[in-house]
Amino acid sequence: MSARLSILQPGPQTSVQDLGRTGFQAFGVPVCGALDPVALRLANALVGNGEDAAALEIRLAGPSFKVTDDVLRLAVTGAEVSIEVTTGEGTRGYPAWRAIDVPAGASVRIGALKKSGCAILAVAGGIDVPQVLGARATDLKGRFGGHEGRALAAGDTLAIGEAKTGGPCLELPSPPPLGFSGTLRVVLGPQQDAFTEEGLASFLGSPYRVSREADRMGMRLEGPALAFRAGADIVSDGIATGSIQVPGSGLPIVLLADHQTIGGYAKVATVISTDLPAAGRLLPGAEIRFEALSVAEAEEARREQERELTRLLRTLSPVREVAEIDLASLMGENLISGVVSGLESE
Repeated sequence: MSARLSILQPGPQTSVQDLGRTGFQAFGVPVCGALDPVALRLANALVGNGEDAAALEIRLAGPSFKVTDDVLRLAVTGAEVSIEVTTGEGTRGYPAWRAIDVPAGASVRIGALKKSGCAILAVAGGIDVPQVLGARATDLKGRFGGHEGRALAAGDTLAIGEAKTGGPCLELPSPPPLGFSGTLRVVLGPQQDAFTEEGLASFLGSPYRVSREADRMGMRLEGPALAFRAGADIVSDGIATGSIQVPGSGLPIVLLADHQTIGGYAKVATVISTDLPAAGRLLPGAEIRFEALSVAEAEEARREQERELTRLLRTLSPVREVAEIDLASLMGENLISGVVSGLESE
């Protein structure tokens, strides 16, 4: 029998995601999928899954849940976060970027995320929800896929697929850095000619800040408005993940995983795929600058990202458990006997 997850508290927005639903944008169906696909691939590797197995995407703070029926192997990646596992013997804390075996009957609490707005929780065997149009990703706007087409709620129960392997728990000794460099690299276009030279100079030369209007669909930015040559409207055309639309206000919107498939506003640039995980982790208030690359440079950046991911996967190794100190027992011992004063007697 496979383990199950019984959700106690869901967190602000926890949803089932995989690498996305491709091939249906012509029919108005967004790709969706994980905001940080690199974290998803690493988390799945840590628990022995294929890279596209369905996992839980956590936003801002994690869920708490109870494990039932069987032992569950899990791993959290994409953020610094505390993972608390409570059994009949007490509560033990674990870090991210390693696999953990949780016994049936135990409860797990994922704390607030640090250095990131999203994280991935993968389980051995994957989250077992039905495939819809070839993927298990949740389309929160369309209300399909994932678990009932929505974010998780208290009382939900999630089935887990059959785990492929056992063996020791793995860890990633040197996780990828989570700190944001402050720059998102872009390829200009496809409608950069809709903006004045001054508007393009503002876009590439000014800082922008992520507003509070930020979700899985996109991030509205605050900063200098971009000047148009003849207005923001265009004949509606296709949108790629990372497209930066500019409506009539002149303020850019970076479109993310749940973006609409077509739009009628000019797109000044597109965030390169290599930088999309960093964009997906950004929180309101984060400051961004944009740097323009050529298509050839963007393609090389993607190849380098894949080489680095391959290198990281090769470093996965069995967890080295560090012996814990029982502080309560330690403080109860008489460590030094016969000493009543630190002063020498005269």
